Amino acid sequence: MYKFTVVTDPDTAAGFRLAGVEVIEVDGPEGARKIIPDLLFRDDTGIIAVNEDYMQVLDDKLMSKIEKTYRPIIIPIPIQKRGVGGVSYVERLLRRAIGYNIVLRR
Repeated sequence: MYKFTVVTDPDTAAGFRLAGVEVIEVDGPEGARKIIPDLLFRDDTGIIAVNEDYMQVLDDKLMSKIEKTYRPIIIPIPIQKRGVGGVSYVERLLRRAIGYNIVLRR
């Protein structure tokens, strides 16, 4: 059976652990850049969820490999940034999901 692995920061890791997911904590994009190539070649990994900020620092060669491979599947996790309000975070998620900017009003 394949594993679902999450690569994220220490602040978000606890929530994924509570859900029973294998979590690899890294302290920043450089840590993710070092760990992700190793995860791509593990035989037991099926899905890797990565903090979206960490995906942006991966080099083009690695991104090309990620796009061409069928397993493991790598998906970015949208992370709410500090100082950004909850409403703008939800708007960003909706825009990404449906392709339109929806304005939420109270």
